[in-house]
Amino acid sequence: MGLWLAPLLEGLSLSHPPPRPHPTPAGAMIPVAEFKQFSEQQPAFKVLKPWWDVLAEYLTVAMLMIGVFGCTLQVTQDKIICLPSHESRDNASEAPCQELLPRGVSEQMVGGLREVSGLKNNLDLQQYSFINQLCYETALHWYAKYFPYLVVIHTLIFMVCTSFWFKFPGTSSKIEHFISILGKCFDSPWTTRALSEVSGENHKGPATGRTTVTAVAAAGGPGPGPGKTGEGEKEKVLAEPDKVVTETPAVTLLDKKEGEQAKALFEKVKKFRVHVEEGDILYSMYIRQTVLKVCKFFAILVYNLVYVKKISFLVACKVETSEVTGYASFCCNHTKAHLFSKLAFCYISFVCVYGVTCLYTLYWLFHRPLKEYSFRSVREETGMNDIPDVKNDFAFMLHLIDQYDSLYSKRFAVFLSEVSESRLKQLNLNHEWTPEKLRQKLQRNARGRLELALCMLPGLPDTVFELSEVEALRLEAICDITFPPGLSQLVHLQELSLLHSPARLPFSLQIFLRDRLKVIRVKCEELREVPLWVFGLRGLEELHLEGLFPPELARAATLESLRELKQLKVLSLRSNAGKVPASVTDVAGHLQRLSLHNDGARLLALNSLKKLAVLRELELAACGLERIPHAVFSLGALQELDLKDNHLRSIEEILSFQHCRKLVTLRLWHNQITYVPEHVRKLRSLEQLFVSYNKLEALPPQIGLCSGLRLVDVSHNGLRSLPPEVGLLQNLQHLDLSYNALELLPEELFFCRKLRTLLLDYNHLSQLSPHVGALRTLSRLGLKGNRLEVLPEELGNCGALKKAGLLVEEALYQGLPAEVRERMGEE
Repeated sequence: MGLWLAPLLEGLSLSHPPPRPHPTPAGAMIPVAEFKQFSEQQPAFKVLKPWWDVLAEYLTVAMLMIGVFGCTLQVTQDKIICLPSHESRDNASEAPCQELLPRGVSEQMVGGLREVSGLKNNLDLQQYSFINQLCYETALHWYAKYFPYLVVIHTLIFMVCTSFWFKFPGTSSKIEHFISILGKCFDSPWTTRALSEVSGENHKGPATGRTTVTAVAAAGGPGPGPGKTGEGEKEKVLAEPDKVVTETPAVTLLDKKEGEQAKALFEKVKKFRVHVEEGDILYSMYIRQTVLKVCKFFAILVYNLVYVKKISFLVACKVETSEVTGYASFCCNHTKAHLFSKLAFCYISFVCVYGVTCLYTLYWLFHRPLKEYSFRSVREETGMNDIPDVKNDFAFMLHLIDQYDSLYSKRFAVFLSEVSESRLKQLNLNHEWTPEKLRQKLQRNARGRLELALCMLPGLPDTVFELSEVEALRLEAICDITFPPGLSQLVHLQELSLLHSPARLPFSLQIFLRDRLKVIRVKCEELREVPLWVFGLRGLEELHLEGLFPPELARAATLESLRELKQLKVLSLRSNAGKVPASVTDVAGHLQRLSLHNDGARLLALNSLKKLAVLRELELAACGLERIPHAVFSLGALQELDLKDNHLRSIEEILSFQHCRKLVTLRLWHNQITYVPEHVRKLRSLEQLFVSYNKLEALPPQIGLCSGLRLVDVSHNGLRSLPPEVGLLQNLQHLDLSYNALELLPEELFFCRKLRTLLLDYNHLSQLSPHVGALRTLSRLGLKGNRLEVLPEELGNCGALKKAGLLVEEALYQGLPAEVRERMGEE
C-alpha cells in the first residue's frame, strides 16, 4: 500500500498550494514520511489479505484523505471571522448571533452597527485579528476546531490495528517465513512440471469431438515476487467448428540446480509444517486485532455522531475586551464549517462501511472452522491423493490465501505431497544417471553375466530399463523401489539382487519375471520383509535370503512356502533360525545345494535334512554345532559338506561318512578340532579335506590310506611333524602346511609325484630336502617365514616351477646358482 499511497499524498499536497505567501507553520501538518511508516508493507504480504482487509485499507486511505484535506484547509485559510454585535456592551445579549439567519449576516444587521467610543489608536486590523484568534480558542467547540486532526489520528490507529499482526514479534516471523516459502513454491520450476504432468494425465476433453489440452502451470495469477512462473508464456488457441485445442509451451526439463532447489523446498515445507501446526498464535492474534478494530469503530462512530452537530456556521463569542475594542459580544463566522460538516458526514459514512467489514470479519472468523484445512479439491484435481490436511496456524494462513487466490494453495500443496517429491527424485535421478553413464558401470560378475550394480541411491533411475543387455541387476541400499512397467524391457535379465532394498512388483511384472528370473538375492533386516512375489517365481533356480527372524519366531523359523519354486536347485539362508525351516522340504525333490549360515546362533533340529534325498552340497556355517549332525549321514547323494565356523572339538563321527559314498569334499575348517581319528581311512572316495584353522598337533598315519585325496589343507594348526605315510597319497596335487610348527619334512612326502602346490610358509624348517627335485609337476612352492639358510640347487629339476611360483625371501632366491635361476625364468 505504501508504494502508491506516498505519491498520492505528495501529489495531493502539491495540487492545493496555499493561497497565502506566508510559510506553513512548523509542525502544523504531518509529513508524508510519517504516513509511510504506518502504511508501508512488503508487497508480498498482500497474499494474506482477504478482500475485506483490502477494502478496509481503501477506506482508511479515503478517511486519511479527508483528514489531510481538512488539515490543509485548516492551516492555509482563516479559521474564523468575528464582527462586534450591534448591541451595546452594557446590554449585550448572551446570544448576539441569534437574530442572524443561518445563511449569513443580513444587510440590516451590518447597517445597524453603530459607532462606539473605544480606544482609537489606528490598530483596527490588529484588533480584529486579536478577536478572531481569541474567539477561535475560547468560543469554537473543540470538535469543530480539531476535527481534521482527529480524523488523521483515528485513521492512523485503524492502520496500525490492521497491520499489527504483521509486525508483532510472535507472528511476524511465521508470516515472513511462510510467505518466503510460498513465493519459492509458486515460482519453482518443479511446481510447473508437477502440475503439467498431472494436467496431461487428467485434463482430457470429452468424447464429443472436443479436445482440450491445458497446463495448470500456465494459469494466471500474480506471484508474490518477481519472475512469476509462466510469465511471458502465450497460449495458442486454434478454434474450429467442432474442435478447440489450447496449446501451451512444452515444459522444459529441470537442470541440476533447479532440482536441488526443489528438494530443499520439500525439506523446508516439512519443517515449517511441523513448527506451525503446533500453535494457533496467528489465529488468536487476528481475532484480537479484529475485536480491537470493532471496539474502535463503535467508539469513534458514537462520539462523531454526538459531536458532529457542534460544527456550526455561526458562533457567538462573548469576551471581556471592551477595554481594547469597545465591545464584549461578537458574532463569528466559522469559515470552514460548511465544508467540515460535509467532510464529517463522509467520514462517518466511511467509518460505518469500515465497521461493517470488521463485523463481517468476525462472522467469518467464528462461522468457519479455520483451524482445519483440507486439500480435497486439490487432491481430486491433481491426482496427488497423499496431500495431507493441515491444522492450526498453517490451516488459518491457507484459508486467508484462498481469499486472495486459491492457485497459491494448489501450487503450495505440490510440496506437501510425497508423490510429488518422489517424482522430483525420479526426475533428478534420470538426469544424473543417463544410459551412457550406466553403461560404464556394466561388468561381468562371477557367473559371467553382464551385471549392473547400483548402491545407495535415493531411488531407481528409469534409465536403467533402457539397458536391455543387462543380465544381472544388483540394487543395494535403495529404499522404496517400485518397479515400473519399463522392467519388461530387460529381456535378458536372469539375476536380481535386492540388498536392503525393499521392492514392490506389480502383478503384470510378476508374470514377466516368473519364468525368466533364475537367481535372486534378498537381504533385509527381518525375513518377514522379503517380498511375497519372490516365492512365486516358478522359474527360479537359486534363492539366497539373508535376514533375521524376530526373537519370538527364531525358534520356530517359519519361512514362506516354497512349493511354487519347481526349478529351485540352490537355497541359501543366512539368519538366526533355531531349526531348519519346515518349508525347505517343499523343494526336497529337486534341491541340490543347501546353505544355512546361522551367525553363531545354535541350530538344534536338523532331522528335516533327511528328506533332502538329492542334495549334493550342504553348508552348515556358524550354526553352533559341537558334533557332526547324524542327519547328514543319511544324505546318500551328498558330495560336499561344509561345517565351517562351528564348535567342533571331536570328529569321531567321521566313520559314518562311509555311508555317504559320493562324498568328495569335507570342509571342517575354522573349528576347535584337536585330532583326526584313525578311521579316517574309511573315506577312500574323499578327494578334498579342509581342516585348517583348528588345533591339530598331528595327523594320523592312517591318512595315507585315503588314496583318493587330491587336496589337503592343514594350514593354521599346530603340527610339529608329518607321518611318513603321507607319501602314499599318490593322487595328491595340493598340500597346504603353512602356519604350523614343522621342523622337518619326511622324505616320503616327495614320493607324491603329482604335487603341483606345496605351501610350507611360516614353519620352523631349517632345511629343504634335495629330493624336492623329484616333484617335476610342482608349480608353486611356499617357503617364506622359515629358518632356511640356503635352497637346494635341485629346485632346478622342478621343470614346472618358475620364479613367480617360488614364494621365498629374495636373499634365499639369489643364493641359488645362476643356471638354476636362469632355468626358472629369471631375465
